[in-house]
Amino acid sequence: MKDNIILIGFMGCGKSSVGIRLSYQLRRTMIDTDKWIEQRQKKTISQIFQESGEEAFRQMETECLKELIRTADRQIISVGGGLPMREENHELLKELGRVFYLKVTPETVYERVKNDTTRPLLQVEDPMERIRTLMEKRAPVYEACADVILEASDLTLEEITEKIERNGK
Repeated sequence: MKDNIILIGFMGCGKSSVGIRLSYQLRRTMIDTDKWIEQRQKKTISQIFQESGEEAFRQMETECLKELIRTADRQIISVGGGLPMREENHELLKELGRVFYLKVTPETVYERVKNDTTRPLLQVEDPMERIRTLMEKRAPVYEACADVILEASDLTLEEITEKIERNGK
């Protein structure tokens, strides 16, 4: 296993914010897999979904993990919310580093993302129902992938990063 800190969880759980803060505190580079894919493809995630479909995007996520296993060490890596759902990604995540699941409630997610139009999976009639449905499906997978589960809904950014630092060694 490499010495990376991997952040997983549902969209809006704080992976990016926590990752940025950890990168400053631990003096490590942060990699966001969604941004990595956007840079490589020269398209937004929304454009990729629209033009190539979700399955093509999910394959790009797997390729991203394989590349990071070859190249990343002592990094903070924030992965897209759907990335752990692909079975083959489970072992890749474990190989890449210590996996932290930032667990939050559907209400927390909704409050954080309700005005965000860049999330293709939430561009539906009832986003709250979509959040609940997706979270029910994904939570057991996130838990199975995680080395550490952090109940993050009621924690501050400082508290989350402190817990990760303590458990990241």
